[in-house]
Amino acid sequence: MLSRVAQNIYWMSRYLERAEDTARLINVNANLLLDLPRNTTFGWLPLIFIVSAEDLFFEKDSHRLADENNVVTFLISDRDHPGSILSSLAAARENLRTTRDAVPQEAWEQINGLYIYARDHVPNRRGRFEFLRRVIHGAQQINGLLSGAMSRTDAYGFLRMGRYLERADMTTRILDVRSANLLPRAGQTQIQTQMQTQSADLQPEEQDPFESIQWMSVLKSLTAYQMYRQQVRLRVGGPDVLKFLLQNESFPRAVSFCLQQLEICVSELPGHSTLLAGISALKQRLGDAAVPELTHEGLHEFIDELQVGFGELHSRIATTYFMH
Repeated sequence: MLSRVAQNIYWMSRYLERAEDTARLINVNANLLLDLPRNTTFGWLPLIFIVSAEDLFFEKDSHRLADENNVVTFLISDRDHPGSILSSLAAARENLRTTRDAVPQEAWEQINGLYIYARDHVPNRRGRFEFLRRVIHGAQQINGLLSGAMSRTDAYGFLRMGRYLERADMTTRILDVRSANLLPRAGQTQIQTQMQTQSADLQPEEQDPFESIQWMSVLKSLTAYQMYRQQVRLRVGGPDVLKFLLQNESFPRAVSFCLQQLEICVSELPGHSTLLAGISALKQRLGDAAVPELTHEGLHEFIDELQVGFGELHSRIATTYFMH
């Protein structure tokens, strides 16, 4: 298999996953703010931190308001933001355009159609829900088509590698930022400090009565609420949510599950020893973590370790398979 083809399929999968995850984040945040009293909402700024785009967002204007219109426009249609939904779908389409022979023809048609829809239907506030619903369902339809009609060759392995690495990264980002105002800490994290500096709406000390609603929004951001209730069967609380989304081995968006799938994908490729060692180290670090204790102190640092590990995995994948 050509390294160029492997790289394009890997990135196509990552960008498609990114577009879906971003669409769900926006939808869930809008619903969350409807459930919280106006004086306790923390607004839209946390979404900028989840996608690590705060520097880009404030680059043109350091006094730019992180209000609903600016943040949603930035995350949906800003061409200068490589992680926006429109930019992600454009990148997924471009990566697949020159490697269409590696996937079923219908998959290319679906991705091309989803990009054209997003390009031509950038929504106003009234049409936003339908737009985001179409993006989420479109991405899921493409993944279902690929799962049901693509041969289990190396190409399919790279597709799954991109999907699960992107998914694990997004899950940890959501947990890191969303927990910043929900969990007791010995001191403020950098994220807490920055968000409180940038937004006068943030009043974490007043949000305790609505903690359960916010943890539910964390689960819903990852389509995890129903599975959490089936498997945990407890009221929605921080330690249980963290344990479920970090260490559960049966939920497809939990970090532990994603690492298991990455391990399976990599083990079927040649020259995998270094990669498998890296994945094994991350799995052990994740499995050894005492999550309840992390809810009191050290969660941010722990998630930082995981994200550094994900970055190293990506670099090893690129070095091993793409630079030839």
